Amino acid sequence: MKLAWLRSLESAHQDCVWACTWVPATDRSAGLLLTGSLDETVKLWNPEDLSVVRTNTGHCLGVVSVAAHPSGRIAASASMDSFIRVFDVESNNTIATLEAPPSEVWQMQFDPRGTTLAVAGGSSASVKLWDTAEWKLVSTLSIPRPEGAKPSDKGSSKKFVLSVAWSPSGRQLACGSMDGSISVFDVQRAKFLHHLEGHTMPVRSLAYSPLDPRVLVSGSDDECIHMYDAEGKTLFSSMSGHSSWVLSVDVSPDGAAIASGSSDRTVRLWDPKMRAAIQTMTNHTDQVWGVKFEAVGGGARGSLLASVSDDKSISLYNYS
Repeated sequence: MKLAWLRSLESAHQDCVWACTWVPATDRSAGLLLTGSLDETVKLWNPEDLSVVRTNTGHCLGVVSVAAHPSGRIAASASMDSFIRVFDVESNNTIATLEAPPSEVWQMQFDPRGTTLAVAGGSSASVKLWDTAEWKLVSTLSIPRPEGAKPSDKGSSKKFVLSVAWSPSGRQLACGSMDGSISVFDVQRAKFLHHLEGHTMPVRSLAYSPLDPRVLVSGSDDECIHMYDAEGKTLFSSMSGHSSWVLSVDVSPDGAAIASGSSDRTVRLWDPKMRAAIQTMTNHTDQVWGVKFEAVGGGARGSLLASVSDDKSISLYNYS
C-alpha cells in the first residue's frame, strides 16, 4: 500500500480550507470533491484536473464542515454563522436551512442509508440527529456527565463535541469530545452505551473501518491515533509519529490503511498491522485539517485521497 502524489492546487480558496469530503457519483455525474473554507464558500471540484465545477455561496462566516449524502445528489455545509445549509449538488438550490446556535456545530455526517444527518453539537455536549425527509430535528443524543460529577461542576465545556462518525451499519454513532473521551450511542434506541478512554486531549476526528464495523479510528491533539473495538470498549492499538495535533483521520476503502492530517503540516499513511507510519507526504506548508478517501475505489487506478490545509490548497493522491 502506498500513496502517489497526483496534483495540488494552490489558492484553491481565498482562506484556510478546513473541510473536505467526496460526493458519490450518480447516473448524471461523476464523483466530485467537496471543500469548505473560512472564505465562506463551498466548492465542488473535478478530481481529474482539480477544476472548479461550482462555487457555492450562502454563508456569512467561515465553513467548518461539509457532508455528502450517499445518493450523491444532496450535500450540506456548516458554518460559524450558526446555520447548516443543505443543497442540491447539481443545481446548488437550497433544500433546507437548519439552525445551529454559535459553537453548536463542528462536524457532521450522513448515515449510510441517508435517512439522518448527525451534527456534532459543540458546546451543547450532544449530537443532534436531523431527519433528511422533512429536515426536522428528531433526536438529541446527550453525553452523560462523568460518574461522580457533581451538578455544580462546570464540566460541560469539557464535553464540547468536536467529531462524529457513523458505524457502517448505521446502528451506532460515535462522537469525540474536547476532554479526550469518545462516546458511543445506540441510535435506534437513542441510548448512550459507553465511553472509550485513552486520549488525553481533544478528539478532532473519528472514522470507522468500512470492513469491520467494530473498529473505530480516532485522531487527537495528543498526537496519537488510536484504534478501538467500539463494541468491546477496548483500545487495542495506539500509533504515534506526528509532531503536533492530529486533526483528521480516515480509513482506506480496503480497510488496510489509515490516512492522517496534522498540525505538523504532513499527511501520513499508516499500516495498522505494523502500528506505524509507512509514508509521509510533505507538500502542504501549513496544518492539514482534512484527509478523505474516496468511499469506492476506482478499480485499476486504486482510490483517491484528498487533503486540505490552512495553506489554502488541495492535494490529491492515488492510493493503491
